[in-house]
Amino acid sequence: MSGTTELLKRVFIGRAIASNRLGETLLPKKIALPVFCSDPISSVAYATEQIVLVLGTAGAASLLGLAAPIAVAVALLLAVVVASYRQTCFAYPSGGGAYIVSKENLGDRAALTAAAALLVDYVMTVAVSVVSGVVAITSAAASLAPYAMEISVGFVVLLAVVNLRGVRESGTAFAFPTYAFVALTFLLLASGVYRALTGGVPDAASAHLALRRTATSGGFLTVLLCLRAFASGCTALTGVEAISNGVPAFKKPKSQNAATTLVIMGALAISMFGGITALAIATHARAYADGNPSVISQIADSIWGRSPLFYAFQAATAGILILAANTAFNGFPTLASILARDRFLPRQLHNRGDRLAYSNGIVLLAAVSVALIIGFNANIEKLIQLYIVGVFTSFTLSQIGMVKHWKAELSRTTEAAKRRIIRRSQAINGTGALVTGLVLIIVVRYKFLAGAYLAIAAMIVIFFLMRAIRGHYDAVGAELAPGPAGVPLPSRNHAVVLVSKIHAPTLRALAYAKATRPHDLTALTVSVDDEDTAALVAEWDERGIGLPLTIVNSPYREVTRPILDYVDRIHRASPRDVVTVYIPEYVVGHWWEQLLHNQSALRLKGRLLYKPGVMVTSVPYQLRSAQTVDPERA
Repeated sequence: MSGTTELLKRVFIGRAIASNRLGETLLPKKIALPVFCSDPISSVAYATEQIVLVLGTAGAASLLGLAAPIAVAVALLLAVVVASYRQTCFAYPSGGGAYIVSKENLGDRAALTAAAALLVDYVMTVAVSVVSGVVAITSAAASLAPYAMEISVGFVVLLAVVNLRGVRESGTAFAFPTYAFVALTFLLLASGVYRALTGGVPDAASAHLALRRTATSGGFLTVLLCLRAFASGCTALTGVEAISNGVPAFKKPKSQNAATTLVIMGALAISMFGGITALAIATHARAYADGNPSVISQIADSIWGRSPLFYAFQAATAGILILAANTAFNGFPTLASILARDRFLPRQLHNRGDRLAYSNGIVLLAAVSVALIIGFNANIEKLIQLYIVGVFTSFTLSQIGMVKHWKAELSRTTEAAKRRIIRRSQAINGTGALVTGLVLIIVVRYKFLAGAYLAIAAMIVIFFLMRAIRGHYDAVGAELAPGPAGVPLPSRNHAVVLVSKIHAPTLRALAYAKATRPHDLTALTVSVDDEDTAALVAEWDERGIGLPLTIVNSPYREVTRPILDYVDRIHRASPRDVVTVYIPEYVVGHWWEQLLHNQSALRLKGRLLYKPGVMVTSVPYQLRSAQTVDPERA
């Protein structure tokens, strides 16, 4: 790595942290809340809007009042899920969430299904959260709307850079926007209650607009409409599982701190979601098809007007929505690391970077999210339809796995008090499994054709991809396993030194090959020009190198093929022997010099690596430009 690149890396990422300082990156509850809970807390900014949008498709303003019982149902569901995941925090302090729970209790297929669902959900979290945050910005500054996609991509890149600096630093950076949004939301709710008690809540700017009817209602059709609205409102539950995935990131006592943070998150999300829904009904706010202006911005406008509080709230809303993606930037790399450890994903994803974060996972998540935002042109209504399916798939599998986990614990416990505690936990997780399973069916039913089929297709592709990667690693492992007798020593070693001209690199390669004491040593050159070859032979003899120069003719001016054929002949004559090919190479200090040298050597090495019984040895010769390069940064 060049000095300039290293400097830029340190400016943006920071200095490397030693592995023995991993404990210093553990999180207290006040930092863990913005790190792991920004997604479910921020979901209240658009969950109500999704309910109002669906109910508005019936074209009747009276149906908007149904948002209240639907919101209650969503809030109850959130409470059930929070209670269920508290059990997971205590039962699995090593983290891993739905994947680990499913793997240990339901098997690899269920575990990979949960993992695929979570990976898709994390990508969707980044895309939906960031684009929703940009909608909040454009709701206050409409002139920026044409640049929504570019702004969204910029925020994803910024989030990736901050997370590459480490979990603790990203949590500290994101704490203020999260707490600012919570405080301003409760201030908005308090202001709404005050307005209601002192003269009534003013209507939203969209209250007088007629609803466009795109769905039918009445009787059973109204029930179906409510189910569809409920499915859309369940976006409020996204990200709830992140804490159970990240228990190891908490300070001790890890499980207790994680469970407490989960309860705090649930209480905040339920109260804020309920209050915003109540204000949406009171202000008769309508939801726009393109999400701009958002329902929550209309509520703030009607309560506060275009005051400094309104703009502060819009900034906080944009901040929390964009930073909600941070939940995914913590969950995705961690889960990918666990999957890589289990050989279901490439092993590079298991490595920690300079700042002890899973850098490869962070970069991968950012790249896929950017591609998704660009592919959907930062359209929140299209993106949000791909959401939720993965959430409830992992929810359901996790809770079923927990029920089985407690069943196994019961079989190992005879103490009456402990059995009562276990049965209570099993009942909580059983309720969670039943409820989230029913919601999953509803969500798939009402969001499949709207776009959820794309998320389901992605989950299927990732599922089979992970199985294929595991199959590859298993096959390679079996192939690389040594036999009972180990690896036999080769009978002889035939050394071949490649000669293009007589210079210092060639003489160094010859000297090194002699020092290895091979059975025989061949100096090999390929003749593509008779005059050049004659001059090379004359110089060779003049120097008295003491080794005959073997010449291979190449009538078609190829260099690689004649060498490969020569090596093949040696190997066929002595299959139990080893052929070692020594290739002199220049080591250069500038990238552009690499383009001018070593190209033939690189091509030849690439071909020789596929030859059984052939070893390839590069003999480096440092040019003057390379001697000024710091090898630590190269």
